[in-house]
Amino acid sequence: MPFLMLLAFIGIPLLEIAVFIQVGGLIGLGATLVLVVLTAIAGTLLLRAQGLSTLGRARASLDRGEVPVREVFDGACLLVGGALLLTPGFVTDTLGFLLLLPPFRGFVLERLKRSGHLHVQTMGGFGTAPGGGPGPGRPPQGGPGPVIEGEYEDVGPPRPTRWSGVGPADDAGETRDTDADADRS
Repeated sequence: MPFLMLLAFIGIPLLEIAVFIQVGGLIGLGATLVLVVLTAIAGTLLLRAQGLSTLGRARASLDRGEVPVREVFDGACLLVGGALLLTPGFVTDTLGFLLLLPPFRGFVLERLKRSGHLHVQTMGGFGTAPGGGPGPGRPPQGGPGPVIEGEYEDVGPPRPTRWSGVGPADDAGETRDTDADADRS
């Protein structure tokens, strides 16, 4: 593995230089530099849109109690793709743009699953129990017991009346008639 990393750190820049020379010979130095800057800007805009979309899908998966495996994989691909797009060069930009395409990410994910190089483990807290309730480690929302849906209006404390006996207590512990007090003032 260290040999592959060394080869990548040496081979990729050499490949990028060779492609720069070829493209620069075809379209000129100025156009080549403008093209590199434009791919970085376009990649950044695409990365932002894809990232926000992936984050929304991950939240929706978590709300459903599912493990967001696809969304985490997409996020990792977007991170690598964004780094490749910000690296100047046509080869890295091509790889970065490929990682921004959802069909390509799906293809890579399926290949990893089939090859056995992708393993997902959870530590509880996701999914649902066989009866349809929350899975282990995930308390029901709103606490234990049945959920009763409805609407309510907060009307405040009850208004004391002369006959209700409800009202502020005086020093002797007896209730006063607050309506009568209000009439006297």
